[in-house]
Amino acid sequence: MRHQKKTIKLGRTADHRKALLANQVCSLIEHQRIKTTLAKAKAVRPLAEKMVTLGKKGSIHARRTALATLRQKTLVKKLFDDIAPRSTERNGGYTRIVKLGQRKSDSAPMAFIEWVDAAFVEEKPAEEKKAKRKEAEPNAKLKQPAPKPEELAAKEEEPTPPPTEGPKLKKRKWFGRKSGE
Repeated sequence: MRHQKKTIKLGRTADHRKALLANQVCSLIEHQRIKTTLAKAKAVRPLAEKMVTLGKKGSIHARRTALATLRQKTLVKKLFDDIAPRSTERNGGYTRIVKLGQRKSDSAPMAFIEWVDAAFVEEKPAEEKKAKRKEAEPNAKLKQPAPKPEELAAKEEEPTPPPTEGPKLKKRKWFGRKSGE
């Protein structure tokens, strides 16, 4: 029987799982929100909440414990200076999991895991991005310098080559024949 064995194994060895979860928490600290599978999000949540609890303590021992788990000084500093102070009034539940539906390739259930107290800048819809791209293209054409009159005169003086006998026939790769045959 597996009483009191709540470790989510994720199909990995213990060392691989420990490294994966530490990297996920580091990404969560850095980006404030990460998109991952639902199983990984549920596995990351307890570790992320323990790190915030350490951050709220703020002692040297807590910093060293967090550094032993996360292995990145800059992210431990961000955890202790930015993320933990936002959660001082909260007694737990620092993260939120938002289900997103199935991934197209393998139908794995996907989810966002994010800090409850974080403010997010939402991405603009795809239509606006396309509109910006279309606006940028005419500007690129306008930036090209206009040809000088001397260059135009030089181009006009060049004789045009005589027309060839006809369009070249393309060779079909799969038959080895030309398209006009």
